[in-house]
Amino acid sequence: MLDDATTRSGGTAKASSRAAATELAVAAPAAVTVPVPVPAGFAARCTRTLLSPWSRLSLLLVLLAAAASSVLLFEPQKLLANGWPPHVAGPAAVVLFAVAYGLITVAFVPRPLLNLAAGALFGSEWGIGAAMAGTVLGAGIAFGLGRLLGQEALRPLLRGRLLKAADGQFSRHGFRSMLAVRLFPGVPFWAANYAAAVSRMGYVPFLLATAIGSIPNVAAYVVAGARASTPTSPAFLIALACIALPALAGAVVAWRKRHHLRGR
Repeated sequence: MLDDATTRSGGTAKASSRAAATELAVAAPAAVTVPVPVPAGFAARCTRTLLSPWSRLSLLLVLLAAAASSVLLFEPQKLLANGWPPHVAGPAAVVLFAVAYGLITVAFVPRPLLNLAAGALFGSEWGIGAAMAGTVLGAGIAFGLGRLLGQEALRPLLRGRLLKAADGQFSRHGFRSMLAVRLFPGVPFWAANYAAAVSRMGYVPFLLATAIGSIPNVAAYVVAGARASTPTSPAFLIALACIALPALAGAVVAWRKRHHLRGR
């Protein structure tokens, strides 16, 4: 009986030891997997700084300055004097011209020069197509850059009456306002693009109004460029009238609206 008691006592002790070891083995991984809070570090602060509205606005200004510098360096306006490179011809030349047109209009190159060049290089039909594609592409790029990089920083600065009035017009009546701006020249192309981007105008109304409203002005300049060798032809004279009359009408409308905008 004593042996049985000893055996039972030893078995109990061994069982207790095995149970304790099992508990420790189970508890050990749990202690390792306890999450340790990591404080926000230098990388997180840098990320917040880089994504801040003023940092993005600074990036936009750097991009625009680089684009303007590249235009001054390469002088795309020489297309009017020197013509298109002879080794690039056909539809590929039209597509390349449209892409280049869109990119350099973001850098403040005057579009009338590019429209005249499109007509002189490709004629009326292909020239209008290339210039219109470049116009919509350039407007879309400028609008996207302004909306992504500049809107948050610039909207709090809209404090003057004229700025508030223009912002309210673009935000509430986006399509109609942009269509009027494109139909009646006077507001620089790049200025209208970035003003619309800072407002709450939608992307689709902006592009649609740009495409529709730019057709008359683009077509007039392209035809004038295509018929510049015959300045007494009816097509050239009509194109000149289509350029001058909308400009005059835009000046008259702006003059009549100035009191309305100041009073708001």
